[in-house]
Amino acid sequence: MTTIGLTGGIASGKSAVAEHLKSLGAVVIDADRLGHRVYEPGSPGFQKVVNAFGHDVVAEDGTINRRVLGGKVFGDPEQMERLTDISWPEIQRLAEEEIAAYRERDPGGVIVLEAAVLIEAEWTGLVDEVWVVSTTIGRAVDRLRKRNGMSEQAARARINSQISTKERLERADVHVRNSDTPKQLESRVLYHWRRLQRRMEERRAVVAQQAAR
Repeated sequence: MTTIGLTGGIASGKSAVAEHLKSLGAVVIDADRLGHRVYEPGSPGFQKVVNAFGHDVVAEDGTINRRVLGGKVFGDPEQMERLTDISWPEIQRLAEEEIAAYRERDPGGVIVLEAAVLIEAEWTGLVDEVWVVSTTIGRAVDRLRKRNGMSEQAARARINSQISTKERLERADVHVRNSDTPKQLESRVLYHWRRLQRRMEERRAVVAQQAAR
């Protein structure tokens, strides 16, 4: 089984690429979904967050009020680091469990770990290949304005708060460009998928040769 770490900046098109890969047969693990599980009542992450940020982050229904928590950490690098020191290791643990389960079920398949902070959180050790999705800053700004209702200034600030595309590409095995039409993106994903299948075949051949010796 091959595990792809799929990453990219905000509004780069990671989710679109993940959907294309899913349609081609990959299993997708969404790190954002795992992040929500970290805050579930009764989980180790829940208690750590409450201990670190106070009981006022707990909503009336007993769950973490993400709006209140966000108000405590956004714009404050020290507080944000406190939160990621709690959440990132918990997300990694959950990802490791899901990857292991999928590998046991389908040893010859492809897993995609979709994670915006794959590189920052140092989760690259969980994957066999790093795929980086990129787009132009102008397109990312337009998407954020339309999708999230942000002003141009707020959109650019959000983009600039992340590591750069250049930094991501320094760690990339595959670069998926998303600066044209949705159809062109689909074609590029298919191209990279076919190349991945060839690499997997080559690895299987090497393993078979070694086993035959």
